[in-house]
Amino acid sequence: MRRLALMIAGALLAGFPGRAVGQTEAPSADRALARDILRELIEINTTDSLGNTPRAARAMARRLVAAGFPAADVRVLIGPDAKHGNLVARYRGTGTGGRPIIGFAHLDVVPARRADWSVDPFTFLEKDGYFYGRGSSDDKVGDAILVADFIRLKRAGFKPQRDLIILLTGDEETDGSCIAWLVSQHRDLIDAEFALNTDAGGGVLRDGRRVMFTVQASEKVYATYALEATDKGGHSSLPRPADNPVYRLAPVIERLAAYQFPVKLNEVSRGFFDLSATLETGALAEDMRGVLKDPPDSTAVAHLSAVPFYNSKLRTTCVATMMAAGHAENALPQSARVTVNCRILPGDPPADVAATLRRLAGDDRIALRTVYVPIPSPPSPLTPAIMGPLERLVAEQFPNVPIVPVMEAGATDGLFLRNAGIPTYGVSAVFEEQNDVRAHGRDERLRVQSFYEALEFWYRMMQAYTSDRLTP
Repeated sequence: MRRLALMIAGALLAGFPGRAVGQTEAPSADRALARDILRELIEINTTDSLGNTPRAARAMARRLVAAGFPAADVRVLIGPDAKHGNLVARYRGTGTGGRPIIGFAHLDVVPARRADWSVDPFTFLEKDGYFYGRGSSDDKVGDAILVADFIRLKRAGFKPQRDLIILLTGDEETDGSCIAWLVSQHRDLIDAEFALNTDAGGGVLRDGRRVMFTVQASEKVYATYALEATDKGGHSSLPRPADNPVYRLAPVIERLAAYQFPVKLNEVSRGFFDLSATLETGALAEDMRGVLKDPPDSTAVAHLSAVPFYNSKLRTTCVATMMAAGHAENALPQSARVTVNCRILPGDPPADVAATLRRLAGDDRIALRTVYVPIPSPPSPLTPAIMGPLERLVAEQFPNVPIVPVMEAGATDGLFLRNAGIPTYGVSAVFEEQNDVRAHGRDERLRVQSFYEALEFWYRMMQAYTSDRLTP
């Protein structure tokens, strides 16, 4: 772990992080293009139920072909069904630099109701230094950056030594069926040495100050279960409390709310807390050091467990997310169901998690059903070949900002690439306030400055992994 920490940290400086280096900023025309692409994407409502991801994929394909990419290298792939569209575009290299690399993002978004927002979620709005709109941060920012930077590189006459591939998928927010389908049916189009994910990692801001640049090297395993109780029902005027499915599930929900899985740290999460401790001060820094002890300090664990951001990195988590019961207000319920979503640590057997849920149910009349089968996601190695270019680019554009490895609490399309033998790294390069992350929520927004900084970072990163020089 110490070897890993030293390799990824580089020279860790104690001063305040500096501003982005001015000469790395994209020209105004390139910024305008990226902004227009983001606008176009946000205003295409790609909520899964509407089936608009093919429209978004075609819109991005048109931009790439218009910029000079051969139509044969810009593929809109409809699948695994008619309502899902994906884009695979290839920037041909000279063939002297090894196997291709992938940059990927997703076109779909979670639903957003106009009544819940203070602005129209599907109308692009720039206001007070932010871009507003559903998908602005998750993950149409990634789509726009990849497409805009491909076009910028093309216009600059850049000649990569190996192929660059951008991959935009159509249902990351639902089942991940698009990336699974591409891996199984179109592996030849997306075979690569490694992949870079716009939908993970990124920069952390605190009150506008850059404190770390995170690289996602592993992610938790996504799983969903349903706890279900049933009964014959009857008239509500003749209640039978002992048989009521709602009453049977109520104490189970309370036990689930109170339960915490054991603390388990892996190489990546240890690296995160080890380096984060050097960036913090006072009690928080001491708590981070405390959880690294063997065994972990119980007081430190309790303190960090009270903060959702840190708790998610300490252990597997399961949480009740939906409930359904009954069929009429004047009838005894015949069924009750609670949906439990789990984010399982890499290496934790999903069968053990299911067994824990059965134990918490504590009633053989309550059935446990697997709704979404967990897919293990092996960590990707943080090798010098991966970290070297990132350390240099971060030092140039974001002086004094340390690189910190992270294990993502959520799941991304990256798990399917990792399982296909393609190491995957989350490097969105988008700096967000740690306590104001609005992805999936009300008034989702993206800091304008962060968008343009990430645009420039990816432009330089694409070159760094495919050549020995940078195009101005």
